[in-house]
Amino acid sequence: MIGITRQQGTRAAGARVASRILIATLAILCVPAFAAAASSSAAPKGNPRLASLHMEIWPEYDRPAVLVILKGEIASDVGLPAAVSVRIPALSGGPSAVAVSATASGGLLNAPHEREDAGDHILVKFRTPERFFHVEFYDPLATRAPARSYTYVLPGDFAAERVDVIVQEPAASSNISVEPKLDASAAGPDGLRYRSGQLGALVPGKQLPIKISYTKTDARTSTEILPPKDRASSSPSDLPLAPGTAGSSDPSVWAVIASIGLPLILGAGAGYLLWRRRERASEAQSSSARACAKCGAKATSSDRFCSKCGAVLK
Repeated sequence: MIGITRQQGTRAAGARVASRILIATLAILCVPAFAAAASSSAAPKGNPRLASLHMEIWPEYDRPAVLVILKGEIASDVGLPAAVSVRIPALSGGPSAVAVSATASGGLLNAPHEREDAGDHILVKFRTPERFFHVEFYDPLATRAPARSYTYVLPGDFAAERVDVIVQEPAASSNISVEPKLDASAAGPDGLRYRSGQLGALVPGKQLPIKISYTKTDARTSTEILPPKDRASSSPSDLPLAPGTAGSSDPSVWAVIASIGLPLILGAGAGYLLWRRRERASEAQSSSARACAKCGAKATSSDRFCSKCGAVLK
């Protein structure tokens, strides 16, 4: 009996150990699921669908940090005003600018917004009566070593039909690398080079990381390195603005002006010349017109008799 009792006790102890191991294993396996659930619960709900999302990343532009600019275009079939929620890194300390605009290249207007702490992110919430919105923030960057790297992870907060990315190359930098690879490269009016590319559609809930690495030994920012005349030709967004004030330069458009700017300029020039030709013809016709001295009816310079009363024109 004693042997049987000891055997049963051993089995019970083994069962308890196996049970504890099973519980611990399940707990470990459930951690990613709980983390994913927490992350998804922090994601904003009900964001409007976007026709496009444009991202610009400017390392060491005017601060020893990374300026990140998010420009969204709300889809044309979405009703306005629209409630928008954007998550930005908590280490940024919050947005440096939140604005809206009626057009993609139009002047920016400050947008009142709220912010909430959401773990590793800050949730920026605002309502836009316009089709375009603009959010800026500065993300910390380690600049002690010449070899520098930065990764911005776009949270899966939006569904967008198209995602565009532009990366500004810091002044006095070299060996720059961007992932995903951005094939297009062009010089901007500010003397800096810009890399750009389209990354296709954006699926809600899917993160999009942008990794940048480069070498830079100069501790100064790009605005400190660039000549004053180049700095005057371009600025990030000149925000914040006074409420209701419009105005923002956008040097990033020069990264794609070679592909779309020239046809627009030529078309506008042709339209202007045609308009001026018509105006001159109208002015010439008006200056050559005369009136009948008898009845006052209008006549052209080639008329010899009045078409209304038949009097001889002088």
